[in-house]
Amino acid sequence: MGELKALKNRYEPWKELRAGVDDLVTLYELANDVGDESEDAEIEAALKTLSSRYEKQNILELMSGEVDKNSCFLTIHAGAGGTEACDWSQMLYRMYLRWAERRGFSIEQVDMLEAEGGIKSATVKIDGVYAYGYLKGESGVHRLVRISPFDANARRHTSFASAYIFPVLDDSIEVEVRPEDLRVDTYRSGGAGGQHVNKTDSAVRFTHLPTGIVVACQNERSQTMNRATAMSMLRARLYEYYRQEKEKENEKFAQEKKDISWGNQIRSYVFQPYTMVKDYRTKAEIGNIQAVMDGDIDLFIEEYLRFAWNNTHA
Repeated sequence: MGELKALKNRYEPWKELRAGVDDLVTLYELANDVGDESEDAEIEAALKTLSSRYEKQNILELMSGEVDKNSCFLTIHAGAGGTEACDWSQMLYRMYLRWAERRGFSIEQVDMLEAEGGIKSATVKIDGVYAYGYLKGESGVHRLVRISPFDANARRHTSFASAYIFPVLDDSIEVEVRPEDLRVDTYRSGGAGGQHVNKTDSAVRFTHLPTGIVVACQNERSQTMNRATAMSMLRARLYEYYRQEKEKENEKFAQEKKDISWGNQIRSYVFQPYTMVKDYRTKAEIGNIQAVMDGDIDLFIEEYLRFAWNNTHA
């Protein structure tokens, strides 16, 4: 039933779009036959609406990967820049959460390591159809240039943070995790949560020894629930790892493990001396940086999907 619903959601909008185009063609032909120019404005408005719907629907056709329709995990890490970078990672974290809210996706915090001025690292689960497909191109280093609010001399600073996106896997995709390949650590959760959080070792960290992949979860009060979430994250990370290995593109794997500093960024966010957000892969850019920080990043997401599709099918 789930697969049937997904197919209908993919098919029905195209069917409705085709019907809209047919109606518009009929309206145009009638107006043209009788020489009635009063319908021109309505026809132009309808054409603009249909074009917008077409572009939106066409983006889904660029997401045909095995797990593109799945939900995803998003991990943010602060990079070079100390307090500045921690503040920037929190801003980036907020940007993605606002984008997910705009889409109507649900958000669940999995792990959070707070630091002075912001966050050192954070992981959230974003639950929604095509969440991974939309966000997969956001993996990489993000660079911020601004007048520092932490600098008494109001100097311009450059900060870095990384984003890493990996899919939530369903039972149809098998990823083997052998017990002997795991190191399991338990510890007390940090932050708010009451006495239970402070008195029990409910947080869980898995280290996959063959690959060095580390995942952690401290969101739930129960260690059992944290183990289940951590295992889900580990399977997703391993899926990405083996997929990249199979395609012989290991240098692109685990973007957050790259040096989070100058020269490795995929996008720059400039607040000073001018305002601009620019993606270095697609060359897409926008001047309204505040809208971007409020989650309006669809331009960059869609341009990357077209960029990746063209490169794959060139």
